[in-house]
Amino acid sequence: MAGCTPKAAPWTWAKDKGETVVVDPVTRIEGHLRVEAIVEDGKIIDVKSSSQLFRGLEIILKGRDPRDAQHFTQRSCGVCTYVHALASIRCVDNAVGVDKHMPHNATIIRNLVLASQFMHDHIVHFYHLHALDWVNVANVLNADVNKAAELAKAVAGTVRTPKSYSTAEDLQKTKDTVKGIVESGRLGIFTNAYFLKPGGHPAYKLPAEVDLIATCHYLKALHLQVKAARMMSVYGAKNPHTQFTVMGGVTCYEGLTDKYINDFLALYEEVKDFVVDYYIPDLIAVAGFYKDWAAIGGTTHFLSFGEFPAQGGEADLDSRYIKPGVIFNRKIADVKKFDPSNIEEHVRHSWYKAGSPKHPYKGVTEPEYTSLDDHDRYSWMKAPRYDGYNTEVGPLATCLVNYGLEHPEFVKYVNFVLGKLEVGPEALFSTLGRTAARGIECLIITLKTAEWVEQLKENVAKGDIDICKDWDMPESAKGVGFVNAPRGGLSHWIDIKGGKIDNFQLVVPSTWNIGPRCDNNLPGPLEEALLDNTPIADPERPVEILRTVHSYDPCIACGVHVIDNKTGNVQKFKIL
Repeated sequence: MAGCTPKAAPWTWAKDKGETVVVDPVTRIEGHLRVEAIVEDGKIIDVKSSSQLFRGLEIILKGRDPRDAQHFTQRSCGVCTYVHALASIRCVDNAVGVDKHMPHNATIIRNLVLASQFMHDHIVHFYHLHALDWVNVANVLNADVNKAAELAKAVAGTVRTPKSYSTAEDLQKTKDTVKGIVESGRLGIFTNAYFLKPGGHPAYKLPAEVDLIATCHYLKALHLQVKAARMMSVYGAKNPHTQFTVMGGVTCYEGLTDKYINDFLALYEEVKDFVVDYYIPDLIAVAGFYKDWAAIGGTTHFLSFGEFPAQGGEADLDSRYIKPGVIFNRKIADVKKFDPSNIEEHVRHSWYKAGSPKHPYKGVTEPEYTSLDDHDRYSWMKAPRYDGYNTEVGPLATCLVNYGLEHPEFVKYVNFVLGKLEVGPEALFSTLGRTAARGIECLIITLKTAEWVEQLKENVAKGDIDICKDWDMPESAKGVGFVNAPRGGLSHWIDIKGGKIDNFQLVVPSTWNIGPRCDNNLPGPLEEALLDNTPIADPERPVEILRTVHSYDPCIACGVHVIDNKTGNVQKFKIL
């Protein structure tokens, strides 16, 4: 450790200083998350992010064959599947040393499946998990369809001359669908939405025509996301829970044939066109009406592991197409080199047996639940820290690090989006910036995917069909696998003794972002973000909390897993 141990002031839950607002459970995420906030004069002054289920995967894996780890860990979640398999594969690759000799084709195919997961996750997140925080579906009934059609065509041309855009016919069908749903009284997933309450909600600002376009594309994306999932299964054999990775490479020899490459490309072209003609234009169009959120929900420190290794680069994080790095105190021009030895996990405010902060190789997972009403220990998440700092991971961290390192594509597209929104780089440190960064990351990875396919085709044309390297299991070894997943920095750490797993620790994006305070009382990134100027217009309908929570795309199942406890909510909101 470098010895930097920033401390916050002593922390005592401010329950007597304002009104308590509880969102439990937070929906449109994976898993069970409770957010409890203290609101004073219309702003959050204290907050707790409490993950409500215990994770036991580290306990389950002890004593098993290291080759089995991927099959257990990727079942942490039905969404974050391949990334866990890849992290487990990489940590054993690293332990046995085969990561230094990975066949190029294996690296490419692993990259293609990961790129497909990025496309799938980011499209689903923007439209189906996050959009309803900004889009008023009920307002669609007030839209002028012809005006909306003109706007849809103009919006679709944000990035390029569009290949496709929503027509008046498409938009009328959407308006009719929404009208029928509202008039039927059977509102389904929209039943408890804030915008349907009498008088609407003051935090929703889009014109009716933009609401109509976004709702139309919400429905289109339901069909399109299936194509991205099928891209993963072309090489992964199935989705979720792929079955093509092995230590030393991959097993999908048929993936080298023209049929499989062409199947992948056909799906890819559809997904790419949607990202370019719908996702990015919609992101910019919606964000343009919420630029006040460029000053809300920011954090201070950022960490990215980088991703997508080049030929021979599985063992070298610095060789990755997207670069690793660390930013402290929002200093974009001063990106620090990532050092894995600087990672520790804290449990001071978590439901685990008390102990000092530990590096993942020495990690201990010993549950010790107290009470839902315990305001000192309040989450099943641990609290990862980098060099003592509460560092945010995810698309925003990746964009900031690579923008600071002057990665050409990140500079190009970050500046493009900032220019369209007419805001400066400081706007990135916000909930709006976090949401925009996810789209930027998706666009860059989507466009790069075509190059990886071409590399694979060139290798095959030259007679290179090697996709797996032999290796030997040592009696004892340690290894780590780093994946910059769609939600952020994911790492699996393995300690092998007697050829079996002696210790296995998962440090996942949502523990970095959604975890509680640490030994030094520093809030987790989500807690810090909610404390950054977050307004609450209506304490009974705190959509502002959801906007920042959803900007992180939490996956609680990756971080905590299955235990029962009582509720005891101060207030309970059913949010969809």
